[in-house]
Amino acid sequence: MSADILKHEMPLLNGQMQSLEAYRGKVLLIVNTASNCGFTPQYKGLEAVYEKYQDQGLVVLGFPCNQFGEQEKGSSDEIAAFCEKNYGVTFPVFEKIEVNGDNAAPLYQELKKEARGILGTQKIKWNFTKFLVGRDGKVIERFAPTVKPESIEYKIRRALKA
Repeated sequence: MSADILKHEMPLLNGQMQSLEAYRGKVLLIVNTASNCGFTPQYKGLEAVYEKYQDQGLVVLGFPCNQFGEQEKGSSDEIAAFCEKNYGVTFPVFEKIEVNGDNAAPLYQELKKEARGILGTQKIKWNFTKFLVGRDGKVIERFAPTVKPESIEYKIRRALKA
């Protein structure tokens, strides 16, 4: 039986706690992000798919992480300013978390268990790993950092119609 990832509560960049339960009935694209990564320009694609499909029920959730090459060193305020200034990000971005290891956020522990990576590994390999989650809170699929948001639009559309 699949886990319901919507049972988690996480702090937004402004420190306000956000229950993921508030997103029940929405399709989620959950992404671990970083401001100084080769994949950072994907913020533009994430914002584009968010703007294109939010009226149909898509919400992109960004989770900054500094575990990969220390590519997210900034404070919450610095991360927020960077995302807004450079990419016009309007989707929810949360406080910095860990996605691997003993201190991995429980949300990410469940995401990794529900949708394993290449060769069955649970470990997140790098920034901008993406998880598509259905309206019921169940993980549909995991996408590698190299997969651009716009290249999975058809899967997002399919999840929105389900």
